[in-house]
Amino acid sequence: MTTARATCIAVFLGFMIPATAAAQDDEPELGWHDVAEITFVLTEGNAKSNTLGGRNLLQYLWANARLSFDAGAIRTESTTVEKTAVGDSQDFQVAEQSDEEVTAENYFARSRYDRDISETFFWFVGGGWDRNTFAGIENRYNGVGGVGNVWYKSDVSGFRTDYGVTYTYQDNVEGDDDEFAGLRIGWDYWRQLTGNTRFVSILLLDENLSEGSDFRTDFTNSLAVSMSDNLALKASYQLLFDNEPSGSLIPLVTLVGVPTGTLVLAPLDEVDSIFTLALVIDM
Repeated sequence: MTTARATCIAVFLGFMIPATAAAQDDEPELGWHDVAEITFVLTEGNAKSNTLGGRNLLQYLWANARLSFDAGAIRTESTTVEKTAVGDSQDFQVAEQSDEEVTAENYFARSRYDRDISETFFWFVGGGWDRNTFAGIENRYNGVGGVGNVWYKSDVSGFRTDYGVTYTYQDNVEGDDDEFAGLRIGWDYWRQLTGNTRFVSILLLDENLSEGSDFRTDFTNSLAVSMSDNLALKASYQLLFDNEPSGSLIPLVTLVGVPTGTLVLAPLDEVDSIFTLALVIDM
């Protein structure tokens, strides 16, 4: 993953999927539900890297309410091997020097409570924390509260939207911290394509009320294929957009490339994209 456009292919469900997307069953059983995931991807040979991740979603379902706790982490380390030849062109030995570097790192924890007012109207509150240093975010804390509508729900599909007021405190890796109130709207759509295949689409739009140009989008689409009652394979593509991204300190050089010894704060890219492939275990 880079600070520009992040593309991560791993056996891991997208970490930014909100709690509203979980428990999509038409008639879910009441009580506790838990979904756990673990990821390990290892590449050896001329290129070396390893990805380790995990996630756990714990929910309690009442007849007219839902409480969820969701936490996860992912970390990728890449190893660069620099080779040198010692000797002469006819007789030499190859020496290697390895340099390990963290190239992707993302952590989050959040909770949410939803309560139905009627069959088509509900209210919710929630809060969370996340860290993504490669996107310039050291710590970000947020809370949200609002209402939503269930537009339709059948045996094969469903669609709902919600609208909330948010408060965010963001501790940036570089530059000043941010603190602001905001507005959030989102949708949650699902459709059962076949007996064991389900499509889910989730959109979140966040607007900073203190700075109108600072708006963010989190758009995730996933396709899950059930292999048994407790096991599924899910492919997910997540698109993250930040119109006012965090910055990164970079060296300043003159027009002819001479270093000035000064560091300047330059904005990171506005778009990150994440592709994931997950083995999901429903316990």
